[in-house]
Amino acid sequence: MRVTVERSHLLRSLSHVHRVVERRNTIPILSNVLVRADRNRLTLKATDLDLEVTETVAAEVGQPGATTVPAHILHDIVRKLPDGAEVQLDTGDGSQLSLKSGRSRFTLQVLPEADFPDLTTGEFATRFTLPAATLKKLIERTQFAISTEETRYYLNGIYLHAVTVGKKPMLRAVATDGHRLAQAQVDAPDGAEKMAGIIVPRKAVNEIQKLVETGEGNVDVEISDTKIRVTIPGSGGTGEVVLTSKLIDGTFPDYARVIPQGNDKILKVERATFSEAVDRVSTISSERGRAVKLGIGDGRMTLSVNNPDSGSATEELGVDYAGDEMEIGFNARYLLDVAGQLETASAEFRFADPGSPTLILDQGATDALYVLMPMRV
Repeated sequence: MRVTVERSHLLRSLSHVHRVVERRNTIPILSNVLVRADRNRLTLKATDLDLEVTETVAAEVGQPGATTVPAHILHDIVRKLPDGAEVQLDTGDGSQLSLKSGRSRFTLQVLPEADFPDLTTGEFATRFTLPAATLKKLIERTQFAISTEETRYYLNGIYLHAVTVGKKPMLRAVATDGHRLAQAQVDAPDGAEKMAGIIVPRKAVNEIQKLVETGEGNVDVEISDTKIRVTIPGSGGTGEVVLTSKLIDGTFPDYARVIPQGNDKILKVERATFSEAVDRVSTISSERGRAVKLGIGDGRMTLSVNNPDSGSATEELGVDYAGDEMEIGFNARYLLDVAGQLETASAEFRFADPGSPTLILDQGATDALYVLMPMRV
């Protein structure tokens, strides 16, 4: 293999694929990135056996071929080369990879292409296309609620499925860690109207979010019984990025049962003002507890934190509330996470009592909702 590629294009592609590679691997080939040159392009592929990312970049191919090289070392070398440089990769007799750029020369150890695993087998029965900005919004509005508790592995991802609201098919994303729940939905694209529920793992969700960060173009999504494949269009000299991930093999709980339907105490508050007040008073809270108490009465809300180790804090806000007085506590971090996802100027809280789940949503909006379990304070 002998190929010449522009450093900026190679770096951009490597920055996408090398993130999949774990720093420590007991299987040597999984520390490597597959590099294949053919038809005036260079293809890069990395995998951890659960997740695979492939990207192509325009290149001048002198001799087609393929090999695998240490992913993080290759990324670090290319990252440290000067802007505007050209990078030449040459495998010679196949025992090593020679990298040349300007006056710099590197020789890297390789492993054979034949040893590199492939995830992209199988039939993808469900296919649909949606704007990258739409997928980005679905992820951002729910990702923070993904559980990190490995024993409840079926909560370690986003549950993506089709539902019918009224007579309208919707594509819905849900995440929960048992303490909070986030739900977001969009009009179901063609092909997704009858999609069965799947659980997309946290690592795949994180990578997809980074790949659709700009929100430009359309994204192709393909789903099989065990995998999801997402294809993101290329830009700036690089080709499309294809991410393939195994799905979580488990049953997501019946989340609809924990979404309160009868909460009749409705409070409306300016979202930005509320978020800033929570942030201020939580400065005094302990890292472990992070509890903030909301004292709610006629037209007012008092936020208070009491930490025996460091002191106390209170702040009063004007709100739209005419129900019975009540006190209820929440994890301050959870409140801030939810407030950060709300989009309208006013946030709406729907309470039942201090011991029951609270519903939070954008005032007048139906495309997203959040549920928080209260804390004892």
